[in-house]
Amino acid sequence: MKNLQNILIILAFALSATVNAQQDTLKLQREARALLRDGNKLYNKEKYSDAAIAYRKALGKNSKYEKASYNFGNTLYQEKKYKEAIEQFEVTTKTSKNKIEQAEAYHNIGNAMMEEKQYEQAVEAFKNALRRNPNDDETRYNLAVAQKEAKKQEQNKQNNNDNKNKNNPDNKDIKPSEYAKSMKQKADNALNNNDFSKALSLMKEALSKDQTTKHYQDYIKRLEDINQIIK
Repeated sequence: MKNLQNILIILAFALSATVNAQQDTLKLQREARALLRDGNKLYNKEKYSDAAIAYRKALGKNSKYEKASYNFGNTLYQEKKYKEAIEQFEVTTKTSKNKIEQAEAYHNIGNAMMEEKQYEQAVEAFKNALRRNPNDDETRYNLAVAQKEAKKQEQNKQNNNDNKNKNNPDNKDIKPSEYAKSMKQKADNALNNNDFSKALSLMKEALSKDQTTKHYQDYIKRLEDINQIIK
């Protein structure tokens, strides 16, 4: 009989602890919702720093509060803290089960990537948004802009590399063309006959006609040094 009483007491304590834990959780959730409302009011007044504090406190009460995380991301975006904003939007893409909410988060990630001039990543973000909400015309427009900017960025990068190669005579990464290789072979033959002047002349001729001859710039420099010595 006494054992039964002990079991009942233990069960009563366990039940009480569970109820208290649930009450604490509900209390934290109510406090988080109140902080979210405060943050929204501040956000609408464009007091973004204060809104961010409210959203952060809401997440402190409930770390899985999707609305607080998403709105916090919007606040960071308004403060031009794009990298931090992306991290918050990514939470929504991973935790929300609502496709429209996921699409909005990806859309915002794309916008933040555009601000960071990471156009290829922006393209992927907008595509992800459209996969979840194909009817969003604004996202479709932003995708077109991002694709255009990504193409322009890639072209500028290529042009810069071309200019770098053109202006860097010591760039050994330039691959010689078949013409440049053949002229190098002729210069080698001239060297075998101790005709240093002809070897240099051949390489300079090749250089004037084919920029890939710059691959042999060290070779040409040695020929110039030798011709200076034997003059």
